[in-house]
Amino acid sequence: MELNEWQQTWSGGLDRILCMQGGDDDGSYARNSDAPASAISLSKPLLIAAIQSMRLFHGEASLRIADLGCATGFNTLSTIDLVIDTLRGRYNKDCAFEPEFEAFFSDLPSNDFNSLFRSLPPFIDNKKKRYYAAGVPGSFYHRLFPKGKLHVAVSLSALHWLSRVWPIPEVVLDKRSLAWNKGRAWIDGAKKEVVEAYAKQSDEDLRAFLQCRREEIVEGGTLFILMAGRQGLEQPENQLGDPDSRAKHPFTSSMDQAWEDLLNEGLIDEETRDTFNIPAYMRSIEEVEKAFHQCGGFEIQRLEYQRIVEHSKEKQEEWIRDPVSYGRAKANLVRATLRPIVEAHLGPKLSEELFKRFEKRASADIEMLHKTCFYGVIVVCAIRK
Repeated sequence: MELNEWQQTWSGGLDRILCMQGGDDDGSYARNSDAPASAISLSKPLLIAAIQSMRLFHGEASLRIADLGCATGFNTLSTIDLVIDTLRGRYNKDCAFEPEFEAFFSDLPSNDFNSLFRSLPPFIDNKKKRYYAAGVPGSFYHRLFPKGKLHVAVSLSALHWLSRVWPIPEVVLDKRSLAWNKGRAWIDGAKKEVVEAYAKQSDEDLRAFLQCRREEIVEGGTLFILMAGRQGLEQPENQLGDPDSRAKHPFTSSMDQAWEDLLNEGLIDEETRDTFNIPAYMRSIEEVEKAFHQCGGFEIQRLEYQRIVEHSKEKQEEWIRDPVSYGRAKANLVRATLRPIVEAHLGPKLSEELFKRFEKRASADIEMLHKTCFYGVIVVCAIRK
């Protein structure tokens, strides 16, 4: 497929192509989701506390739980297990019975649902199912369920992805605009006008998400969100906080250098480089709180910012001894999260060339290996009023 054909596919809508890389190989999301797993692990006590404090639904024969932006692999299955086990314990203790449970795994149609469903626990004859599972394809920026359907809705490490990037909006890709994001794949450190365009899209997206969940969650139900975020004192052009995190994050230095390498080698032109923008935005607590208040229908129980280290000190020391393995690990992480949208922009052959350049750049920067990157996350627990 020629480059312009791939760009036509890309322009047809982000929800047609954005997904975490499927399968179970070295470049899959299932094999490269340690950072989200760390964030989810950090949030589990907060999720348990939220489920422990929510009201019980005595007249319901079954409770319905949704994971919005489920991707594939262990993270979504362990989250559903945690919610159901906590609810089951409460019902057995307080009501002397337990309802049945329905678990809805929801993500974009491009998600690898087959791999996800193959990972579900097997059903053993003559034993009661832990839960009844179903896949719900679609964007969580639109309605996914009937009114008053859900008792618990969870979204973990997904809401920082925006609903669109071509255009996002058009001014970011317009050479005549002050918001033209020339020479960058993302917005950290970008011009004010570029960041404002992303922030506007982020605000619209979050309000759309909350308005849909307001319709779908029953009164007294719980909405629990974990998303990438930034500290409130940081301006939006500083998406990542401290200088080491900003330099070492996979969306920044090595990524821009890899695109520049393709350009310098004559494999792409400037327009191809400058029209690629990663559709992610790290919100502040203030931006999240504002969206909840504008939407209405929810009472915020918890809203906080936390920082997570990218990997253990032991892993960092291992990579310092073997920089090549570090570059490979970083490149696999980028493949797992960005490969579908990079392929939609460049096609399969050139996208693989980009990842090779990224791996080489990450391996070569020995000084960067000694630095530590932190990921910021925002946790929200809200009750449907």
